[in-house]
Amino acid sequence: MDDATGKVLMGKVALVTGGSRGIGAATARALAARGAAVAISYAASESKAGAMVAELERAGAPAAAYQADQADPQQVGDLVRAVASNFGRLDVLVNNAAVYVTGRVDDVDGDLAAFDRQLAVNVGGVTAGIRAAARIMENDGRIITVGSHLATRPGFAGVADYAATKAAVVGYSKAAARDLSSRGITVNVVQPGSVATDMNSPEGPFADVQRAANAMGRFGRPEEVAAGIAFLAGPEASFITGTVLNIDGGYLA
Repeated sequence: MDDATGKVLMGKVALVTGGSRGIGAATARALAARGAAVAISYAASESKAGAMVAELERAGAPAAAYQADQADPQQVGDLVRAVASNFGRLDVLVNNAAVYVTGRVDDVDGDLAAFDRQLAVNVGGVTAGIRAAARIMENDGRIITVGSHLATRPGFAGVADYAATKAAVVGYSKAAARDLSSRGITVNVVQPGSVATDMNSPEGPFADVQRAANAMGRFGRPEEVAAGIAFLAGPEASFITGTVLNIDGGYLA
């Protein structure tokens, strides 16, 4: 091994959806540090994605960025196939791209179109990605989806639709783990708690409530979530499948 983590993913190819910022970017860095070639997808910011690719390449990792709308199953399938074609294989899929839309179920002014898109991205994008990857991956592949601690313990009003999308991917992943187990492909979910990103600032209006809800009393760092994902992507996690890893600082513990 070359360092503390070891290049255990050398020769492997990983795709991280939504990999230009936050948890996705931290995951791309973590997988590259373990030796993987890393492809990322992005929805709108080509400049951020390009900067991420340049950073990974400076660190010595082959990298590329692809634009794809995770709400469109055809684009998601094309993304997975393009990565496998351009890099020669696909070994790790990290379903990280998601949207977060809040609103009470009794709000007559709720944005139904936004809720529908949230469902399409958070559930449809994940299922399309898993289906496409499962048809391409060789044995012993890794599929990891970034869920949310809100899936089973919402704790706040106004998150029913979002929580439902994250609960759905847990059920889908557990069932997919059964389908793919004979090939050694593992399928797992990582559920972060409150993590400091540009979408959830530790200085935001609800930050104190979030800190009080977990035993650690602080926001997590994207790198802390990425470490769990990188572990599940490696050979050490070959007997872990159909499971949920909470990385939430002891949310509601």
